[in-house]
Amino acid sequence: MTQPTATANAGSPTRERLLDAAAELFYREGVGVGVEALCRVAGVSKRSMYQLFDSKDGVLAASLERRAPAYLAFLLPPDDGGTPRERVLHVFERLEEMAARPDFRGCPFVSVTAELKAPDHPASLVARRCKDALTAFFRREAERGGAGDPELLARQLTVAFDGSGVRAVMQGQGLDGLALATATALLGAGGVGSAAPPVFPGP
Repeated sequence: MTQPTATANAGSPTRERLLDAAAELFYREGVGVGVEALCRVAGVSKRSMYQLFDSKDGVLAASLERRAPAYLAFLLPPDDGGTPRERVLHVFERLEEMAARPDFRGCPFVSVTAELKAPDHPASLVARRCKDALTAFFRREAERGGAGDPELLARQLTVAFDGSGVRAVMQGQGLDGLALATATALLGAGGVGSAAPPVFPGP
Protein backbone atom coordinates (compact mmCIF):
# COMPACT_ATOMS: atom_id res chain seq x y z
CA MET A 1 0.00 0.00 0.00
CA THR A 2 1.17 3.50 -0.72
CA GLN A 3 1.76 6.23 1.83
CA PRO A 4 1.36 10.02 1.59
CA THR A 5 4.59 11.42 0.21
CA ALA A 6 6.74 13.53 2.51
CA THR A 7 6.88 17.01 1.07
CA ALA A 8 7.86 20.52 2.00
CA ASN A 9 4.46 21.61 0.65
CA ALA A 10 2.61 20.14 3.64
CA GLY A 11 0.82 23.41 4.37
CA SER A 12 0.42 24.64 0.81
CA PRO A 13 -2.94 26.07 -0.36
CA THR A 14 -3.07 23.46 -3.13
CA ARG A 15 -2.67 20.63 -0.64
CA GLU A 16 -5.27 22.13 1.69
CA ARG A 17 -7.82 22.49 -1.12
CA LEU A 18 -7.20 18.93 -2.19
CA LEU A 19 -7.65 17.55 1.31
CA ASP A 20 -10.77 19.64 1.92
CA ALA A 21 -12.31 18.30 -1.29
CA ALA A 22 -11.24 14.75 -0.46
CA ALA A 23 -12.79 14.87 3.02
CA GLU A 24 -16.10 16.10 1.59
CA LEU A 25 -16.27 13.81 -1.45
CA PHE A 26 -15.09 10.61 0.21
CA TYR A 27 -17.51 11.10 3.09
CA ARG A 28 -20.49 11.94 0.88
CA GLU A 29 -19.88 9.62 -2.08
CA GLY A 30 -17.44 6.99 -0.84
CA VAL A 31 -13.85 6.07 -1.58
CA GLY A 32 -14.68 5.13 -5.17
CA VAL A 33 -14.54 8.80 -6.21
CA GLY A 34 -12.04 9.06 -9.04
CA VAL A 35 -8.96 11.23 -9.26
CA GLU A 36 -10.45 13.39 -12.01
CA ALA A 37 -13.56 14.20 -9.97
CA LEU A 38 -11.47 14.87 -6.89
CA CYS A 39 -9.13 17.25 -8.72
CA ARG A 40 -12.03 19.00 -10.44
CA VAL A 41 -13.79 19.76 -7.16
CA ALA A 42 -10.53 20.85 -5.55
CA GLY A 43 -9.58 23.02 -8.48
CA VAL A 44 -6.26 21.21 -8.67
CA SER A 45 -4.58 19.61 -11.68
CA LYS A 46 -3.79 15.89 -11.61
CA ARG A 47 -0.14 16.80 -12.07
CA SER A 48 -0.25 18.95 -8.94
CA MET A 49 -1.94 16.16 -7.00
CA TYR A 50 0.73 13.65 -7.96
CA GLN A 51 3.44 16.11 -7.01
CA LEU A 52 1.98 16.12 -3.50
CA PHE A 53 0.87 12.49 -3.17
CA ASP A 54 1.92 9.34 -4.95
CA SER A 55 -1.65 8.07 -5.28
CA LYS A 56 -5.30 8.59 -4.41
CA ASP A 57 -4.71 6.26 -1.46
CA GLY A 58 -2.26 8.80 -0.10
CA VAL A 59 -4.80 11.59 -0.44
CA LEU A 60 -7.44 9.50 1.32
CA ALA A 61 -5.14 8.66 4.23
CA ALA A 62 -3.96 12.26 4.56
CA SER A 63 -7.51 13.61 4.50
CA LEU A 64 -8.47 11.32 7.38
CA GLU A 65 -5.31 12.21 9.30
CA ARG A 66 -6.14 15.88 8.91
CA ARG A 67 -9.76 15.37 9.98
CA ALA A 68 -9.08 13.28 13.08
CA PRO A 69 -8.09 16.04 15.56
CA ALA A 70 -11.17 18.16 14.85
CA TYR A 71 -13.42 15.09 14.94
CA LEU A 72 -12.12 14.04 18.35
CA ALA A 73 -12.20 17.61 19.64
CA PHE A 74 -15.90 17.76 18.73
CA LEU A 75 -16.70 14.47 20.43
CA LEU A 76 -14.65 14.67 23.60
CA PRO A 77 -15.52 16.94 26.53
CA PRO A 78 -13.19 19.76 27.59
CA ASP A 79 -10.72 19.03 30.37
CA ASP A 80 -12.50 21.18 32.92
CA GLY A 81 -14.19 18.74 35.22
CA GLY A 82 -17.27 16.57 35.11
CA THR A 83 -17.68 13.06 36.46
CA PRO A 84 -16.45 10.11 34.38
CA ARG A 85 -20.05 9.17 33.68
CA GLU A 86 -20.88 12.68 32.48
CA ARG A 87 -17.77 12.82 30.33
CA VAL A 88 -18.51 9.53 28.59
CA LEU A 89 -22.15 10.45 28.02
CA HIS A 90 -21.01 13.74 26.50
CA VAL A 91 -19.53 11.71 23.63
CA PHE A 92 -22.82 9.93 23.02
CA GLU A 93 -24.74 13.20 23.20
CA ARG A 94 -22.49 14.47 20.42
CA LEU A 95 -23.17 11.32 18.43
CA GLU A 96 -26.91 11.80 18.83
CA GLU A 97 -26.48 15.38 17.63
CA MET A 98 -24.54 14.30 14.53
CA ALA A 99 -26.91 11.46 13.70
CA ALA A 100 -29.87 13.84 13.61
CA ARG A 101 -28.33 15.87 10.80
CA PRO A 102 -29.64 15.20 7.27
CA ASP A 103 -26.11 14.93 5.87
CA PHE A 104 -24.97 12.32 8.40
CA ARG A 105 -23.23 9.39 6.69
CA GLY A 106 -21.88 7.71 9.80
CA CYS A 107 -18.45 7.90 11.35
CA PRO A 108 -16.04 8.84 8.54
CA PHE A 109 -13.40 6.48 9.91
CA VAL A 110 -15.72 3.49 10.13
CA SER A 111 -17.16 4.23 6.68
CA VAL A 112 -13.77 4.35 4.97
CA THR A 113 -12.53 1.18 6.65
CA ALA A 114 -15.71 -0.71 5.79
CA GLU A 115 -15.46 0.31 2.15
CA LEU A 116 -11.79 -0.51 1.79
CA LYS A 117 -11.98 -3.94 3.46
CA ALA A 118 -8.19 -3.78 3.79
CA PRO A 119 -6.85 -3.47 7.36
CA ASP A 120 -3.36 -2.66 6.09
CA HIS A 121 -4.45 0.20 3.81
CA PRO A 122 -2.89 3.53 4.90
CA ALA A 123 -6.34 5.05 5.41
CA SER A 124 -7.45 2.05 7.50
CA LEU A 125 -4.41 2.51 9.73
CA VAL A 126 -5.26 6.19 10.23
CA ALA A 127 -8.88 5.28 11.02
CA ARG A 128 -7.78 2.69 13.54
CA ARG A 129 -5.58 5.19 15.36
CA CYS A 130 -8.51 7.57 15.66
CA LYS A 131 -10.74 4.82 17.04
CA ASP A 132 -8.01 3.70 19.41
CA ALA A 133 -7.86 7.27 20.73
CA LEU A 134 -11.59 7.20 21.44
CA THR A 135 -11.31 3.83 23.17
CA ALA A 136 -8.39 5.15 25.23
CA PHE A 137 -10.57 8.05 26.37
CA PHE A 138 -13.33 5.64 27.42
CA ARG A 139 -10.78 3.50 29.27
CA ARG A 140 -9.35 6.45 31.21
CA GLU A 141 -12.80 7.56 32.28
CA ALA A 142 -13.79 4.00 33.19
CA GLU A 143 -10.71 3.74 35.39
CA ARG A 144 -11.49 7.09 37.03
CA GLY A 145 -15.06 5.98 37.59
CA GLY A 146 -14.08 2.74 39.33
CA ALA A 147 -15.19 0.28 36.64
CA GLY A 148 -14.58 -3.35 37.46
CA ASP A 149 -13.00 -3.97 34.06
CA PRO A 150 -12.10 -0.65 32.42
CA GLU A 151 -10.64 -2.26 29.30
CA LEU A 152 -13.76 -4.29 28.61
CA LEU A 153 -16.08 -1.36 29.29
CA ALA A 154 -14.04 0.87 26.96
CA ARG A 155 -14.36 -1.65 24.14
CA GLN A 156 -18.07 -2.07 24.79
CA LEU A 157 -18.59 1.69 24.63
CA THR A 158 -16.66 1.89 21.37
CA VAL A 159 -18.81 -0.87 19.87
CA ALA A 160 -21.94 0.95 21.05
CA PHE A 161 -20.69 4.19 19.50
CA ASP A 162 -19.83 2.62 16.14
CA GLY A 163 -22.91 0.43 16.02
CA SER A 164 -25.20 3.33 16.81
CA GLY A 165 -23.74 5.35 13.95
CA VAL A 166 -24.21 2.47 11.53
CA ARG A 167 -27.81 2.00 12.64
CA ALA A 168 -28.58 5.69 12.05
CA VAL A 169 -27.24 5.42 8.50
CA MET A 170 -29.07 2.17 7.74
CA GLN A 171 -32.38 3.48 9.09
CA GLY A 172 -31.96 6.91 7.55
CA GLN A 173 -32.98 8.65 10.75
CA GLY A 174 -31.64 9.94 14.05
CA LEU A 175 -31.06 7.77 17.09
CA ASP A 176 -33.69 9.43 19.30
CA GLY A 177 -31.77 8.74 22.50
CA LEU A 178 -30.93 5.09 21.77
CA ALA A 179 -27.15 5.59 21.79
CA LEU A 180 -27.30 7.59 24.99
CA ALA A 181 -29.48 5.00 26.71
CA THR A 182 -27.19 2.18 25.61
CA ALA A 183 -24.10 3.97 26.94
CA THR A 184 -25.91 4.67 30.21
CA ALA A 185 -26.74 0.97 30.58
CA LEU A 186 -23.16 -0.06 29.87
CA LEU A 187 -21.78 2.41 32.39
CA GLY A 188 -24.20 1.22 35.06
CA ALA A 189 -23.42 -2.44 34.39
CA GLY A 190 -19.71 -1.66 34.43
CA GLY A 191 -19.90 0.03 37.81
CA VAL A 192 -19.52 3.65 36.71
CA GLY A 193 -22.04 6.11 38.09
CA SER A 194 -25.66 5.31 38.79
CA ALA A 195 -26.72 1.71 38.28
CA ALA A 196 -30.36 2.74 37.81
CA PRO A 197 -31.80 1.21 34.63
CA PRO A 198 -31.99 3.64 31.72
CA VAL A 199 -35.23 4.50 29.99
CA PHE A 200 -34.98 3.25 26.42
CA PRO A 201 -36.85 5.11 23.68
CA GLY A 202 -39.75 3.45 21.93
CA PRO A 203 -39.41 1.77 18.51
